[in-house]
Amino acid sequence: MKAESVITDLYVRYHRPEYIHPDPLEIVLRYDDPGEREIAAFIASAFALGRVGSILQTVESILDRLPRPLYAIASIRDLDASFLGFRYRFYGDEDLVDLLSALGRCLREYGSLKACFLSFFRESDGTVIPALSRFVEKLREGSAGLPMLPDPDKQSACKRLFLFLRWMVRKDAIDPGGWEEIPPSMLIVPVDTHMLKAARALGLTSRRQGDLTTACEITDALKRIDHEDPVKFDFSLTRLGIHPEFLKSFRLEMNGRMANQIRN
Repeated sequence: MKAESVITDLYVRYHRPEYIHPDPLEIVLRYDDPGEREIAAFIASAFALGRVGSILQTVESILDRLPRPLYAIASIRDLDASFLGFRYRFYGDEDLVDLLSALGRCLREYGSLKACFLSFFRESDGTVIPALSRFVEKLREGSAGLPMLPDPDKQSACKRLFLFLRWMVRKDAIDPGGWEEIPPSMLIVPVDTHMLKAARALGLTSRRQGDLTTACEITDALKRIDHEDPVKFDFSLTRLGIHPEFLKSFRLEMNGRMANQIRN
């Protein structure tokens, strides 16, 4: 079967809300207020590495300790006491407080993360990468470095930041949207190990390194299927890695279809 047919089949089959769990997106979807949702999404994406169970537990722990509404962090100058002793993988309490403080500064200056990002966004750029670079640079002003935020200018795949933008820009049964000013066609696919394996198997890329060049190459390949919304396939393609039973059943079905094609 052609890769386009497989990808479309996977999208029809798995791009459904019942397959969101386990995924940090399920936490983001709990927030109806767009102002709260973007903050929850940014925090959830920033810590979206490692085992999904640990990610969910960590993100819920952070959000539970923040004021409600979440954008009230703009008025909090000292967060150290709330997160003393925090640790997740490479990041400690100082890293988390640095990130939350950066979000607070951004909210005080712009009113929302959306307004901040849009101040750097230009549709003529072709992709969200230039605006993302300036957005990250802005967040780093006055910070200690924000090690959990990758730098697009250094060819990082920026998987977690592109995941955040997918959640904020796309709007359908999976992604909540809210940043309508940005066309989905300008998004870049978030490349993690699941996406890289799927993309290589489907011939979307032959590259082995999950960097920004690879992310753009995969995005361009998916644009041949849907030029206006190539990143819509991200969720369904990554389900095969998150749910091994899906991959097993899909392989069996694909082998059966290929056998029928040969016999016919």
